[in-house]
Amino acid sequence: MKFLKPLFCLLLILITYSSFSQVEKLVIQTDAGLISGTTSKDGDIHIFKGIPFAAPPVGELRWKAPQPVQHWDGIKKCEAFGASPMQASPAPFSMWSDEFLIRKEPISEDCLYLNVWTNSITAKKPVMVWIYGGGFVSGGANVPIYDGEAMAKKGIVFVSINYRVGIFGFFAHPELTKESPNHSSGNYGLLDQVAALRWVQKNISAFGGDPGNVTIAGQSAGSMSVNCLVASPLAKGLFNKAIAESGAMVIKSNFGMATLQQAEEDGIKAAVGLKANSIEDLRKLPASALMKAQTIRRPIVDGYVLPQSIPEIFASGKENNVSLLTGWNENEGLVFSTIKSADEYKKQILQQYGIDAGTVLKFYPATNDSIATISQYNLSRDLIFGVQNYTWANLEDKQGRKVYVYRFTHWVPGTGEYKKYHAFHTGEVPYALDNLNFSNRPWKEHDYHLANAMSGYWSNFVKTGNPNGNNLPEWKNYTVKEKQVMMLGDTRQSVPLNDAAQLDFLYSKMNTD
Repeated sequence: MKFLKPLFCLLLILITYSSFSQVEKLVIQTDAGLISGTTSKDGDIHIFKGIPFAAPPVGELRWKAPQPVQHWDGIKKCEAFGASPMQASPAPFSMWSDEFLIRKEPISEDCLYLNVWTNSITAKKPVMVWIYGGGFVSGGANVPIYDGEAMAKKGIVFVSINYRVGIFGFFAHPELTKESPNHSSGNYGLLDQVAALRWVQKNISAFGGDPGNVTIAGQSAGSMSVNCLVASPLAKGLFNKAIAESGAMVIKSNFGMATLQQAEEDGIKAAVGLKANSIEDLRKLPASALMKAQTIRRPIVDGYVLPQSIPEIFASGKENNVSLLTGWNENEGLVFSTIKSADEYKKQILQQYGIDAGTVLKFYPATNDSIATISQYNLSRDLIFGVQNYTWANLEDKQGRKVYVYRFTHWVPGTGEYKKYHAFHTGEVPYALDNLNFSNRPWKEHDYHLANAMSGYWSNFVKTGNPNGNNLPEWKNYTVKEKQVMMLGDTRQSVPLNDAAQLDFLYSKMNTD
């Protein structure tokens, strides 16, 4: 009997622990069926991964708008990320170490899944929907620095979504346009994003989220996607705030948007290259064969998702009404530049800008090779990112909407090859989402201070449309007149944008017919 008593106590403890674990594993009713998830290590956050928000876009559904999920019986376990969209196998390159990339497996056309982190299902909390970058040809929601636990601990329901990329997400063809009830093709990746946002409207209340307080956020191509969604009539009413980090499509001559006809012609050429005589033939090809025809593809003016180009939509004030937080990084031009000597650089500027070459060289000088190198990086940064997000901020302020602009200047630490990239493209994301712990970079105390501040600003904006609060340094809203931007570096302060003249000049040269 003395032996049985401690055995009984141990059994009782195990039963109690098991029951507690079962209670903690919430079961949520979605519009397609019941799901269960997991919890964070400390038990504070409920996590649901791999929730289907649309039917698998495979077979006859390849290059169709996302279709409804088939209902299921029982409880679907949503404990692991769904597959990333079809793309090349990820491998670290340039400045992007492993934590900035999707996992190697799984990768599949069956990719329309999303993920939710929440600290409670009882409160009505603001919602943040994260849209990844990757040039519209790569990326996925399972990138380590996109984890939502830290933001959920700040009282936000964090959602990350997948969307189709490359030839699977942005392929147009006359046959596809003809079979579409909306007489369009090519913007399937954007339609996936809209479908995910509609899923949020229908289901997020069950996770403790407020469908009336939704912020869409993204970086690079994700930021361009945010720009497209703000412009699209299909996304009206699905969100009320936007965070756009390093990317937009509001300049006419930069990231120019192809028309549906132009994209269809490109699609015909791709089909010929694949020796396919019809869309039926193309749908029968394996994904690996289509990957061989992969080219840079992006959103187009399809007449449905985007009835006009984004510059035209914004010029006529037809964009969705949102509060905006936007900005770009100090050293984003590093990976997008082919560096020339000072003499070669000056020749190039003369050829490109003619009588305006002197103005360009005043803003981006070529006194010697070293200075010319810095100028080429800065010009690349401003042409690709700075002028886009700057122009978007100006447009929103002119419409009388609240805008907050940042400049990320902090040198992200690294070892070996990674030391030289400084405030690089995507470098701000682990700070904004408070996810430094997903990297083994040599973080210092000031890195954690910056991550705490940036994630505080971001979460405040998601909650109220204003990044200020929680004893953070004041972030003054941006206006065309004052041009105040928040410098996010070793110190945080709002200052007048010191290179506004350069950006105004570039805008005047680029925003022409």
